[in-house]
Amino acid sequence: MSLCAECFNNGDHTGHDFNMFRSQAGGACDCGDSNVMRETGFCNRHRLRTGENVPSVPRDLLLMSEMVLPRFIICIIQYLRDGYTEPDTSTERDLQKVLQQLEPQISFLEELTKMGGAMRTVLTKILTNQQIFKDLSVGQEENVYAKKNYEKYLSALKNSGLVSVEEKAQSGAAEPTRGAEAGLLLLLPIVFLKEDQDGGQSVGQRKRVKLSSTAKDPSIMDSLKHKCFLEELLFWTIKYEFPQKMVTFLLNMLPDQDYKITFTKTFVQHYAFIMKTLMKSQESDTMSNRIVHISVQLFSNEELARHVTEECQLLDIMVTVLLYMMESCLIKSELQDEENSRHVVVNCSEPLLKNNTYWPLVSDFINILSHQSVAKKFLEDHSLLMLWMSFVSFFQGMNLNKRELSEHVEFESQTYYAAFAAELEACAQPMWGLLTHCKVKETQEYTKTVVRYCLETLQIWFDAIGFVDEPAPNQVTFHLPLHRYYAMFLSKAVKCQGLDLDSLLPHQEMLMKIMVHPLQIQASLSEIHSNMWVRNGLQIKGQAMTYVQSHFCNSMIDPDIFLLQVCASRLDPDYFISSVFERFKVVDLLTMASVHQNAVLDGEQERPMLEGALTFLVILSSLRIHLGMADDEILRAEMVSQLCMNDRTHSSLLDLIPENPNPKSGIVPGSCSFEEMLSAVADFKAPVFEPGGSMQQGMYTPKEEVWEKEFDPIMVVLRTVYRRDVQSAMDRYSAFLKQSGMHTTGNPWPPYKERTPLHPCYKGLDRLLHCKTLHIVIFTLLYKIWLDHSNMSEHVLCMVLYLIELGLDNQEPCIEEHCHDSWFPGTNLLSNLHHVINYVRVRVPETAPEVKREKDPPPSTSADASNFGQAQVFSLVAERRRKFQEIINRSSTEASQVVRPKSSSTRWVPPGTPPQLVTEILEIRESMLSLLIKLHQKLSAKQNSLSATWLEDMETNSHAHGDGITAIERILTKAATRSRQSKRSIQEICGKVSPPVAPKKNSPTDKNTMDKDERRQRARERQQKLLAEFASRQKSFMETAMDVESPDAEAAMDLGASEVMESEVLYDCVICGQSGPSTEDRPTGLVVLLQASSVLGHRCKSDETKKLPTTDDEHIYPADTCGAAHDVRLALMQRFFKDVGVLTGKTQSLKHTLSLPRFYICFTQNDQVLQGFSVDKGEFTCPLCRQFANSVLPCRPGRSTEVVSWHMPTNKKTAVLVKEVEDLQEQLGLFPTESNLSKEMESVIKDIKNTTQRKYMDYGKNPGSPDNDFLFMYSVARTNLELELVHRGGNLCSGGASAAAKRSCLNQLFHVLAMHMRLYSIDSAYNPWTRAKRPRHDHCTEKQPIPTLYMGVSPLSVPAEHFICLVRMLYNLQYTQALASLSAKFSPEERQAWSTSGALKKNAFDAEKSYDALLSHVIGELSKVKTVYDVNPEVPSMLSSSVWSPHSIEYSLQQFCLPYLRLSCLLQHHLYGDKLSGCPEVEEFSGLAGCLGLLAPALQPSNPIYSASCLDWTVNAFDLMTQWCSEVTGLSDTQTLLVQDPQWASPHLLHLPDHYNIIFQYYHKKACTACKKVPKDPALCLVCGTFVCLKGLCCKQQGICECVLHSQHCGAATGIFLLINASVIIIIRGHRFCLWGSVYLDAHGEEDRDLRRGKPLFLCVERYRVLQQQWVSHTFDHINKRWGPHYNGL
Repeated sequence: MSLCAECFNNGDHTGHDFNMFRSQAGGACDCGDSNVMRETGFCNRHRLRTGENVPSVPRDLLLMSEMVLPRFIICIIQYLRDGYTEPDTSTERDLQKVLQQLEPQISFLEELTKMGGAMRTVLTKILTNQQIFKDLSVGQEENVYAKKNYEKYLSALKNSGLVSVEEKAQSGAAEPTRGAEAGLLLLLPIVFLKEDQDGGQSVGQRKRVKLSSTAKDPSIMDSLKHKCFLEELLFWTIKYEFPQKMVTFLLNMLPDQDYKITFTKTFVQHYAFIMKTLMKSQESDTMSNRIVHISVQLFSNEELARHVTEECQLLDIMVTVLLYMMESCLIKSELQDEENSRHVVVNCSEPLLKNNTYWPLVSDFINILSHQSVAKKFLEDHSLLMLWMSFVSFFQGMNLNKRELSEHVEFESQTYYAAFAAELEACAQPMWGLLTHCKVKETQEYTKTVVRYCLETLQIWFDAIGFVDEPAPNQVTFHLPLHRYYAMFLSKAVKCQGLDLDSLLPHQEMLMKIMVHPLQIQASLSEIHSNMWVRNGLQIKGQAMTYVQSHFCNSMIDPDIFLLQVCASRLDPDYFISSVFERFKVVDLLTMASVHQNAVLDGEQERPMLEGALTFLVILSSLRIHLGMADDEILRAEMVSQLCMNDRTHSSLLDLIPENPNPKSGIVPGSCSFEEMLSAVADFKAPVFEPGGSMQQGMYTPKEEVWEKEFDPIMVVLRTVYRRDVQSAMDRYSAFLKQSGMHTTGNPWPPYKERTPLHPCYKGLDRLLHCKTLHIVIFTLLYKIWLDHSNMSEHVLCMVLYLIELGLDNQEPCIEEHCHDSWFPGTNLLSNLHHVINYVRVRVPETAPEVKREKDPPPSTSADASNFGQAQVFSLVAERRRKFQEIINRSSTEASQVVRPKSSSTRWVPPGTPPQLVTEILEIRESMLSLLIKLHQKLSAKQNSLSATWLEDMETNSHAHGDGITAIERILTKAATRSRQSKRSIQEICGKVSPPVAPKKNSPTDKNTMDKDERRQRARERQQKLLAEFASRQKSFMETAMDVESPDAEAAMDLGASEVMESEVLYDCVICGQSGPSTEDRPTGLVVLLQASSVLGHRCKSDETKKLPTTDDEHIYPADTCGAAHDVRLALMQRFFKDVGVLTGKTQSLKHTLSLPRFYICFTQNDQVLQGFSVDKGEFTCPLCRQFANSVLPCRPGRSTEVVSWHMPTNKKTAVLVKEVEDLQEQLGLFPTESNLSKEMESVIKDIKNTTQRKYMDYGKNPGSPDNDFLFMYSVARTNLELELVHRGGNLCSGGASAAAKRSCLNQLFHVLAMHMRLYSIDSAYNPWTRAKRPRHDHCTEKQPIPTLYMGVSPLSVPAEHFICLVRMLYNLQYTQALASLSAKFSPEERQAWSTSGALKKNAFDAEKSYDALLSHVIGELSKVKTVYDVNPEVPSMLSSSVWSPHSIEYSLQQFCLPYLRLSCLLQHHLYGDKLSGCPEVEEFSGLAGCLGLLAPALQPSNPIYSASCLDWTVNAFDLMTQWCSEVTGLSDTQTLLVQDPQWASPHLLHLPDHYNIIFQYYHKKACTACKKVPKDPALCLVCGTFVCLKGLCCKQQGICECVLHSQHCGAATGIFLLINASVIIIIRGHRFCLWGSVYLDAHGEEDRDLRRGKPLFLCVERYRVLQQQWVSHTFDHINKRWGPHYNGL
């Protein structure tokens, strides 16, 4: 159904499961139409029927439109007539040009349709009025243009019918004679072909075939005649290949009921013409979509579909049109008798099939068959059914595969895609549509009719291909739709309609024929998996896999197996079993002799073919899908088999379960819904995010009781596309058994599962398990396995045991048959189990070991001689021939005369001259039971593994799960409980103390076998030893590596902690494996990834995350971000301090600087290949962990970080330290001599500059100057410190190294930056150190300039005590800034009060450490210039409402100084290795101050700490502060500079709404701000909320698309974008991009990429948190693996 967004949103969808597909092409909303949907599903407006009492529009109002519109429409039509030229002369472009010029006119019509019902009524009247059309269409006599125009239209009309005018004239004469034969011949075009006139036709040539016309209704064939505007408009719409605007206009008119009916009739009238245009079209895909867009709206309405079927012969038209369409691509069938075949099939390599051109017409047919009234009409019309069967027969035997025997096929044809799609869509789906209406007894007649026509058509097909009884060798077709129609209608008839199966079945001979081709497919599947078709290329494997794949299996392999089950239940079981082994080509293998010759198989193919034959027999005997299982049981079995192979997502499970019964509707044809069944058999595992970065979806995994009771390996084998899935299911099963302790040793065997009882109609199937032929095969195989004959395997034994057990569980009455050559007395398996076979006569080559053994003179006693006479001899082929002969003789004697010579003359004669076969007699003296017991001994490797009293002891135990031993015990127990004779035999055999079994093989071979086993065992032991050694090495390496405080993510060189010596650090090189120190000449480096960062710039003042706007009223203002604030501040600084030289712009913007992100070091080799790294941009992968890297950071020579005790008071006075620091300044300009180390350091600086965009490196008035570089170096250090603080949660309360920052390379980075900064000498007049300690300084020195000072002095010569001195001096400055900033927030009255109270304390002894005295002094100094405190009345003071108490002032000062203390502490931690001690948040200030040595240890009691007590002045505090204040009071904008808040919240991505639909509805139609158009691929930046065009050419600037540009501006080359139409997130990092995944999941924890499934999506908070974490920690490059270059095109 189609719903508009408004009706959908106003409807009640609670508890509904829906898929929403968003149409771009308009259409009519079905809400309110009870023919399409139930009234309970209407939206609120339609449920209340608000539109019923609308007053009619005044007549006068519409007069103008009624006058004007007919002229307007004829103009459009005339223009369309004019623009059209016949296809052979016109090009695609010509038609497009005509349409482009017409666009405004058609858009105008479209706008009219949106004006409401009244205007649509007017339009309908005009479009359907025949008189207006007559008057305007032809044009007046005198109008030459109109006449010409009309003639063009007539010529375009001429060829619109199925048969053109010329063809009609030719066939007119021949028609009357054929008419006499009426009915059948006309309706069966499958047999009669029109030969070419000359009749000459070479055999190998694939010839196109033209069928005779078979249409019932001549009107379908004729050219069109138009009577109104609507008809001609539709005609031109089709001619111009359904232009989108026209389609939208025609659809928008549909709410008008009169129009809807007329338009539907017109559409049907043009159906044949649509087909012809579609076949000629170059753009058939686009055209198909648009046709279906219209037809689905017309034919979904049952009332309308029924009306058109009755009035316009819709069904006849559709079937005829489909037949005609397929007739255009028929070729002669090469199946069976290639020369004489009269059957035709579609050619799958034709574009018609390859491009699915037929799809829209078949889709319409399926759509109308979904309506019961229409389907009944179809099933009642016998001639129509026959016509449809002839259509289906075009696909019978298509895409024939011929096995290549000599060399590999040159060209692998991919036509099989087309063949499978065609059978599924054109044959199977209409069949399922018809089957849904044949569910009750009342519809029995329909089923009988279909079955009758299926059989008739099948008989015609067998005759046409010349089939007798044997399929042609080395041929297979997977396409037998007639067989499948027959099978599915049989199944429905028995299951739902209570019909008797025998009444629907043909005679035995026909059944034998029907059985052959499906059986051939099963054998071919085995051949393909045995690599017998390997020369046909990969495509043949593709066919075998598609045949069983979930979308096809219920229309292909399931009906085939059901049909074979029906045949098996009705045919002689011995004949059937013989046929199976003959088709699988393993008859020669089934001999008691140890050596045999196989005429058709190679040695290595015999085992898989035998396994295939036995597995097929097990599936045939145990599968109950169509033989008695209820729908609920089928659904449960399908679900369990899929879940056992692998854990599944909800959507993949929906997809993997065959569509009929269709779970996608949410309701299945049973009592249990899909969801209920799923919760009964599976547990849900919520989606998780793995540390490696791969995102898991929500998965369903089988419950424990399912593994225990319901795991069915046979169902798994049937449903697996890849053989590895069977192994996967078995691995999971054995893991469950081990975990639950049910079976802990060895590998378990597939469990045996009890079967649903057979439906009475199919009871005959059990006879398969109780026929002598099968028992002989079982006996032979048990014997061969016991004696280790070649090509026997565990799987063979497993299947043999499964067949025995199935036979024991499904008993049949025994048929006694005393025959002289028979092995067993009767057919019952239970009685045959204990029957002892003494001698067997075998045919073996002369060279066989059996022959040599028999050369001894045989005993000549009379008893033995008589036994020899009774030795059994058996040939499967002979048995099959005998049975077949009997059946043929019964049915018709002459048929057998034809059959016999062909079949027996050429078979079973081995080619070449192999050794002569001789007949030998083997002494066996075993029964099946004795062989089973001997196999038990062999498997358990114990003599007498079963004692005589074994049965009594074992009966209580369960045998459900286990290995082969358990399986044999289970069978013996069943046999004993069901037959006293068997029980006696078992006890008797077990009672004999068997001597060691002497194998009948020669001893040399036996020795070889032992040697082989021994060799295997030794190899396994060697392998395990090697693996253990690797594991221990890896473990020791990890332990060594993890102890080290080593560098950033991809450290290629690791510190060897165990070898740290007192003097210098040793590094391990991961390339050469050597250890050594880093020296000037031979420096060691750390592999790092440098990347620019904008994370700090996106911090905000408040902790509340910004919301993504989803309405026009919501906006995001970036002014309150850290980046914006610093940009403003930087601009101010540059305005006021143009002469400040090096200090210019010291407040460098935190928005874009360089970060060396912290990652965990990884020591495991990563096998995933990294894509997208660019060597020319200096990128490479780390030699150790294969992660991205782009630079190498040299380690400084000498000792590791110096560890000092900060709580030991230094002996020197602060004044002395100040003097020492001053002296150190003089060494600044001395740069060490050039060495390898210094070269490496320079290259790192180059890399840092290359990674940062130019505009983020310029701060001063002289970009590129040394001053500017100095500031840039400072900003790099500062940003890295700030980022680390962010990773630690914004404070240092947790202490230690946080998870995000435990491996840091900042020490090495600071060293490199410091060495580089020594190049710049600082003018002494502006030396910040001079100003910090003397009463002359510029207040604009930023709040935390430590990194600069530290690096200016160079780390090589800064002892810890000097660092303390620096921190103390700068704390004084920071404190003064805090006071100034605070004073600017006071109201004038408060400022006056504090100034007065503080002035009183100025003379106290501790005045220099008293905040009120210092505050008073600062207020006094700054008040000297009135402009400083002039508050702008428009900007209210932030805290003016509250009263400032001493406590709040202290808190405010501490908060102002905290960022400074945190960064100082971090710096100290990195430089001197000092451990960060954790503390509660309330004590953070005192903790940090103590850590930095600002507080003496004695001053750290539990009582509150005052920030002023940390001050340490070396000169008079008041003088120094006066000097600082005087330097800023002269500036015009002092207050803006003074008021600053260093506190910023952690960076966050935008807050997203919970429902994805909210984002989609607002943004998918939103116009781009740049180009004002609605983008094709809209995207959103999740950092700042900007709306951008992905890949939009309209917004391209200098060859760079908008997303890439935005990532550079907003994220310093890192962008996080949500793609609106795909719900996925894309990451842009520099020149690369990757798909990150989705943060919106459906109710089952799954993504819906590209919104293909149309499920409601909800925000996954965990995933969004992970995305944010990766952004903040800069780990996109390492966690996400699939990167590719974007070439600036996103």
